[in-house]
Amino acid sequence: MPGDGKAPAYGTHGVTMKQANQTSKAVSRRTFLKQAGLMAGTAIALPQFVPARALGRDGAVAPSERIVLGAIGIGNRGNYVLDCFLPEPGVQFVAICDVRAERRLAVKKKADTRYGNQDCAMYRDMHELLARPDIDAVLIATGPNWHATASMLAAEAGKDVYCEKPCTRNIAQSFALAETFRRTGRVFQAGTQRRSLPNFALACELAQRGKLGRLQALHAHPMGLTTIMSGWLPAEPEPPKDQVDWDLYLGPAAWRPYNKKLLNAFHFEKGGGFVGGFGGGGCLEWGSHCVDLCQWANNADNTAAVEYWPEGKELHARYANGVKLVMRNDGWLPLGSCPVRFEGDSGWVETGDNGEMVANPTTLIAGPRPRIAGYPANFHVRDFLNCVRTRGKTRADADAACWSHVTCHAANIALFLNRKVKYDPAKNEFVGDAEANRLRSEALREPWRS
Repeated sequence: MPGDGKAPAYGTHGVTMKQANQTSKAVSRRTFLKQAGLMAGTAIALPQFVPARALGRDGAVAPSERIVLGAIGIGNRGNYVLDCFLPEPGVQFVAICDVRAERRLAVKKKADTRYGNQDCAMYRDMHELLARPDIDAVLIATGPNWHATASMLAAEAGKDVYCEKPCTRNIAQSFALAETFRRTGRVFQAGTQRRSLPNFALACELAQRGKLGRLQALHAHPMGLTTIMSGWLPAEPEPPKDQVDWDLYLGPAAWRPYNKKLLNAFHFEKGGGFVGGFGGGGCLEWGSHCVDLCQWANNADNTAAVEYWPEGKELHARYANGVKLVMRNDGWLPLGSCPVRFEGDSGWVETGDNGEMVANPTTLIAGPRPRIAGYPANFHVRDFLNCVRTRGKTRADADAACWSHVTCHAANIALFLNRKVKYDPAKNEFVGDAEANRLRSEALREPWRS
């Protein structure tokens, strides 16, 4: 059901976030080692011989730099991203949590085969995984109905988070996600891996640095431009809980009877959609990537567009600086999926997933440059791991993810209402529009609601 737009205080099995934060101040492994080293140094000053491998020499990773990783909700996409984590030096994968037994077993087999042991732990309930003090970071690749809630629970438990997209279900949850990671000081990386690919980064840099002249328009490929209310599929016999925990699969989403098709998070026909669905819906699915890149190009990682309206087969928006955002599915150059185009008053650039770029004037992209086809996540994963170690800011941190998702959610609201809406980013409200404001949030199912 629509709410009042205020960010809810998400709870954990009846426990509020505040209570969870008070009871889960686990010291990270790296912090413990540093503190232990300091105490040892003040206790006695005797010569100590430390093996080179323990210091990270000889190509090894020092224990203080090792990242212990867990994963929550690993299906097709999650398996791919996990495969990007596993070969990285210093990453030790120790635990899988999934509500589906077949997926738990498959990931355990992958990890145990890699390490030559039987040590990968399996959990059905993420709270048990998050309670482990040895885990530094988690990969979250559940269905979108869980992304934000699981990420915030992980942050409250002292974990850094790499989360697949879409990262949030609505505008209010976008702000709650950003606030949680600011308050807890945890590292967050949204799975918008195109921010770490050279062709997209160069296109955004050209826009940001004025190489296109004064920026006029940003074009994004949303793929989906329809919004539907989530519905029910015919009820089917519910599997045993140890095979599929349907209640945990639903999580914060509104209850509905079990249907095997709904286990596919991207089943949009009746199970996904706008409010209370399992998928992104509207422009959010691909917009999590393409609109996110437009935000980056416009130096708008701390704001959202202020006007939104449907226009024919397109969805348009305008930022406070006058730059226009055009979400369209047609008229793209053959540059692969997830294309974006940035236009200024003296030039333009367009690129997509095949790694190629087209620009006018051509001198904008002249000279040697790396070309990486497809949309690999390896570089994005490495950026995350580096920030876990250095406590730096990732390329797609919680604030950037918040605002790109707010722009997508607000655009979906205009699409759903089929009219123009005006949004005030400073106040987080639609201007003089009670109907639109009710769609900023939605009720969460117990025990995850405020």
